[in-house]
Amino acid sequence: MKPYLISLVVGLLVGGIYGILNVKSPAPPMIALIGLLGILLGEQAVPIARQLFNGQSTVASVTPSASSKEKRQ
Repeated sequence: MKPYLISLVVGLLVGGIYGILNVKSPAPPMIALIGLLGILLGEQAVPIARQLFNGQSTVASVTPSASSKEKRQ
Protein backbone atom coordinates (compact mmCIF):
# COMPACT_ATOMS: atom_id res chain seq x y z
CA MET A 1 0.00 0.00 0.00
CA LYS A 2 2.87 2.35 0.76
CA PRO A 3 4.21 2.47 -2.85
CA TYR A 4 0.74 3.41 -4.09
CA LEU A 5 0.48 6.22 -1.57
CA ILE A 6 3.95 7.51 -2.47
CA SER A 7 3.03 7.37 -6.16
CA LEU A 8 -0.15 9.34 -5.52
CA VAL A 9 1.64 12.01 -3.48
CA VAL A 10 4.40 12.43 -6.06
CA GLY A 11 1.79 12.61 -8.83
CA LEU A 12 -0.08 15.32 -6.95
CA LEU A 13 3.15 17.29 -6.44
CA VAL A 14 4.08 17.07 -10.12
CA GLY A 15 0.52 18.01 -11.10
CA GLY A 16 0.75 21.03 -8.83
CA ILE A 17 4.03 22.09 -10.42
CA TYR A 18 2.47 21.70 -13.89
CA GLY A 19 -0.42 23.89 -12.74
CA ILE A 20 1.88 26.59 -11.37
CA LEU A 21 3.92 26.62 -14.61
CA ASN A 22 0.79 26.47 -16.81
CA VAL A 23 2.17 23.40 -18.58
CA LYS A 24 -0.16 20.90 -20.25
CA SER A 25 0.10 17.47 -18.65
CA PRO A 26 1.32 14.65 -20.91
CA ALA A 27 -1.18 12.30 -19.20
CA PRO A 28 -4.03 10.89 -21.25
CA PRO A 29 -7.44 12.57 -20.98
CA MET A 30 -9.61 11.75 -17.97
CA ILE A 31 -11.95 9.61 -20.10
CA ALA A 32 -9.05 7.30 -20.98
CA LEU A 33 -8.04 6.96 -17.34
CA ILE A 34 -11.61 6.08 -16.37
CA GLY A 35 -11.60 3.47 -19.13
CA LEU A 36 -8.40 1.97 -17.71
CA LEU A 37 -10.02 1.83 -14.28
CA GLY A 38 -12.96 -0.02 -15.82
CA ILE A 39 -10.57 -2.53 -17.40
CA LEU A 40 -8.87 -3.17 -14.06
CA LEU A 41 -12.18 -3.60 -12.24
CA GLY A 42 -13.50 -5.92 -14.93
CA GLU A 43 -10.34 -7.99 -14.78
CA GLN A 44 -10.86 -8.47 -11.04
CA ALA A 45 -14.60 -9.16 -11.38
CA VAL A 46 -14.26 -12.22 -13.66
CA PRO A 47 -12.49 -14.49 -11.12
CA ILE A 48 -14.94 -13.42 -8.41
CA ALA A 49 -17.92 -14.19 -10.67
CA ARG A 50 -16.43 -17.61 -11.50
CA GLN A 51 -16.07 -18.40 -7.81
CA LEU A 52 -19.64 -17.35 -7.12
CA PHE A 53 -21.01 -19.48 -9.96
CA ASN A 54 -18.97 -22.47 -8.74
CA GLY A 55 -20.26 -22.02 -5.19
CA GLN A 56 -16.83 -21.25 -3.77
CA SER A 57 -16.09 -18.71 -1.08
CA THR A 58 -15.03 -15.24 -2.23
CA VAL A 59 -13.05 -14.36 0.89
CA ALA A 60 -10.04 -12.23 0.00
CA SER A 61 -6.63 -13.13 1.30
CA VAL A 62 -3.38 -11.26 1.13
CA THR A 63 -0.12 -13.17 0.97
CA PRO A 64 3.14 -11.34 1.47
CA SER A 65 5.59 -11.41 -1.39
CA ALA A 66 9.00 -13.04 -1.06
CA SER A 67 10.71 -9.66 -0.85
CA SER A 68 8.54 -8.51 2.06
CA LYS A 69 9.26 -11.75 3.91
CA GLU A 70 12.99 -11.14 3.51
CA LYS A 71 12.67 -7.61 4.88
CA ARG A 72 11.06 -8.89 8.08
CA GLN A 73 13.86 -11.34 8.83
